[in-house]
Amino acid sequence: MTFAAGAIRSLFLEGPAGRLEAILNLGSENATHAALVAHPHPMFGGTLHNKVVFHAMKALNSFGFPVLRFNFRGAGLSHGEHDNGRGEQEDVQTALDWLDHEFHLPLIFAGFSFGAAVGLPAACADDRVRATIGLGVPVQPVEDRTYDLTSLKKCNKPKLFVSGSRDQFGPLPRLEALVTSLPEPKKLVIIESADHFFEGRLREMREAIELWVQGNGLA
Repeated sequence: MTFAAGAIRSLFLEGPAGRLEAILNLGSENATHAALVAHPHPMFGGTLHNKVVFHAMKALNSFGFPVLRFNFRGAGLSHGEHDNGRGEQEDVQTALDWLDHEFHLPLIFAGFSFGAAVGLPAACADDRVRATIGLGVPVQPVEDRTYDLTSLKKCNKPKLFVSGSRDQFGPLPRLEALVTSLPEPKKLVIIESADHFFEGRLREMREAIELWVQGNGLA
């Protein structure tokens, strides 16, 4: 693929439930990684255009990484129906496969809320993914659904977690307990007074990602 820094490409990925709508922000010729960003819960309005997802993309793209965002099955123009997080892990795998095929670069995964809950286990199990980012990870039941994050206890990759101190779906004690249970390397960044959506604090969230990428030698 020809690189054109700053260019945007709309496309569809062929997934197990049908086509998945996606947007690729291209990177630089000397990109060291390619990245995937997964969006929040599609049943509550989450899409690839979510502000947190957009700012996470901008943070990763600032290093010259090509960054892919996609709509989970049933969201936007993506085919299929919402599968309560099960089939959505397959959607994440489809996106990772596409990035690997197109760029042949080490991968970075980032997910926000639902995107983190279903994407982090898939990304940690994939040897092509070198580092993971969880934004607003839901560590308590959401609409009577509890996400299984126990597989992260086997994840030895660099892991960044960024949440707001007022995140209604990620109470600080529960989030700290989760991160404490995980193997190194890991980092937890709490943005004071920020809610689940980092309303008014997106700049701090983006800076946390950028500093972590630099500090881990990923760029």
